[in-house]
Amino acid sequence: MHIRTSFPHEATHEDLWIPLADGTLLYARVWRPLTDEPVPALLEYLPYRLTDWTAPRDHQRHPWYAGHGYASVRVDVRGHGNSEGMPTDEYSATELADGVAVVNWLAEQPWCDGKVGMFGISWGGFNSLQIAALAPEPLKAVVTVCSTDDRYDNDVHYMGGSVLAVDMHAWAATMLAFVCRPPDPQYVGEAWRDMWLKRLETVDPFLHTWLEHQTRDGYWRHGSVCEDYGAIDAAVLAVGGWHDPYRDTVLRLVEHLPADRVRGLIGPWSHQYPDRGLPPGPAIGFLQETLRWWDHWLKGVDSGVMEEPLLRAYVSDSHPPATVYETLPGRWVGEAAWPSPDVTTVSYALQGEPQIVRCPQYTGMDAGRFFPFGNDADLPPDQRDEDGRAVCFEFEAEEETWVLGRPRVRLRLTCEVPSGQVVARVCDVAPDGSSTLVTRGALNLSARHGRDLAVPWAPGATEDVEFELNGIGHAFPPGHRIRLALSSAYWPWLWPRPDSAAGFTLHAVGSFLELPVRARALDERAITFEEPEQSEPMGVNHPITLDEPRPERLVVRDVAKGEWRLEVDPRYGGTRVYPDGLEFTEDALETYTIQEADPLSARTRSDWSIRLHRPELAWDTTIRTRSEITCDEESFFAINEVICSEGEEVVFHRTWEKRIPRTAG
Repeated sequence: MHIRTSFPHEATHEDLWIPLADGTLLYARVWRPLTDEPVPALLEYLPYRLTDWTAPRDHQRHPWYAGHGYASVRVDVRGHGNSEGMPTDEYSATELADGVAVVNWLAEQPWCDGKVGMFGISWGGFNSLQIAALAPEPLKAVVTVCSTDDRYDNDVHYMGGSVLAVDMHAWAATMLAFVCRPPDPQYVGEAWRDMWLKRLETVDPFLHTWLEHQTRDGYWRHGSVCEDYGAIDAAVLAVGGWHDPYRDTVLRLVEHLPADRVRGLIGPWSHQYPDRGLPPGPAIGFLQETLRWWDHWLKGVDSGVMEEPLLRAYVSDSHPPATVYETLPGRWVGEAAWPSPDVTTVSYALQGEPQIVRCPQYTGMDAGRFFPFGNDADLPPDQRDEDGRAVCFEFEAEEETWVLGRPRVRLRLTCEVPSGQVVARVCDVAPDGSSTLVTRGALNLSARHGRDLAVPWAPGATEDVEFELNGIGHAFPPGHRIRLALSSAYWPWLWPRPDSAAGFTLHAVGSFLELPVRARALDERAITFEEPEQSEPMGVNHPITLDEPRPERLVVRDVAKGEWRLEVDPRYGGTRVYPDGLEFTEDALETYTIQEADPLSARTRSDWSIRLHRPELAWDTTIRTRSEITCDEESFFAINEVICSEGEEVVFHRTWEKRIPRTAG
């Protein structure tokens, strides 16, 4: 990583308030080049608190853009951080309307030339696309990283029509803790306490709403730009990583947006900006790459960015299974169109007699983290144990086989119960027997006719179903085996259906694995990137504590009870001290429990503790939350508790208990 200290422009920064039409003020931080000429503005718009939680990351990027001649602006969403107003659900109509107002306000400032770009990763990438679909006139270009165009089937809530136990709950619990954090008196003054208490009175756990919408209804269609790609006028640079759950959005965007206004980039990365150097690499000079994008679309500079292939993708070489890789070997390839004429569907027919697929309910314990962030235990370990709990089919890789795109399975199934799930994994099996997970997908069988429907299976009926797996770029070497593993459970990623213990019968005859195989012998222009660089780090201190760190992922088996428990420490940040004196401490633990033969024993729990402390202001606040989900055949049962304290005084305490019918999930 190159830390850049000299730029074409000197820059300054200031904090300010952006007024909305209803009188609400949004808190913003603006980095600007010192120039008399107006410049384009770049906007990052998030709920994650610009004065603390994202401040270190912001410091790596926004000053860098200002040094290259852009006004780079970071804004807290209404009801979060130091912004006024009440928090809303994620990507609400209010949030998006506010974002349009911010874009228009930026364009009207004397230091802005009227052109605006938006960028962000995850939430910021989501609302960049969604605001682009609302088409405010000044918004000319977007860089969206690790985001989705489909809020139902490619987000943290559902997968293949099944409830994502691993992140539906974990992310709802995280946001409950995040929403309850107070404004900072260092920046809002004495009004902080009144603002905080008013916010707390309006809090309602996101989990309730997400679980109440178990099919792809109007709630999920809102904000899903796949509903109308034509609404997006801005140019879009879509970026993802093969180890990020949102990477398929890049493939859909380059397929459906006009080729003269979109480019796609998919590397081997996790849920991170590609310049941060977090595993797996290689990292690239991503800020420089985005500068080419901004220069072309906001300044009219011939940067050559639109001469790049429509899609640049990394095809990883085969690698042994591990939970972290510093760098994955491989190569970049370029596709002039997507779907690519250089990618051919190769069909592998399954062979053998019908087999019953009835897996223990803890199948999936070795799935790895839904959102890999570059931590040591994020990625799936050797899949041999998981493969042993599944029904597997193998195909010899007689020559090097490059897979690029989304595999698909077509399966002929017989079910004796109205509901169930099928999970498909593709693994790279080396001659020594080790099994590396390449990609996976899932289908809630009640969603087989569409994610907007919940159609019970007629018991005893045989049907053909099909579904796509997540996209991947991977090279199977000759002598390795391509393994398709099919299972009827995948805990804790998927919440089990009430009668999923019954499994299903798979008919090999009439069932297929389809791989998108990319031609290897092509005369391609070499794809290269500059080395990663950023501006100077913020200087946050991470004090060493005497506490023994917990394992990132711990699996516990109670043999007598037949119970399995997964404990996850998400390790978002721990304790840190900021240059302005803020002491910020957070601790979280997620727990997933299930009995091996009982899908109704599934239980999730998430505990959070956050402390914000300013010794010089005698300001000391703590937020503690507890969130749990259990179920029976008919319902989910959610319990959420929040306790907020100022010093030793509890200023807010509330518990929500909610029963939510199981309509499809």
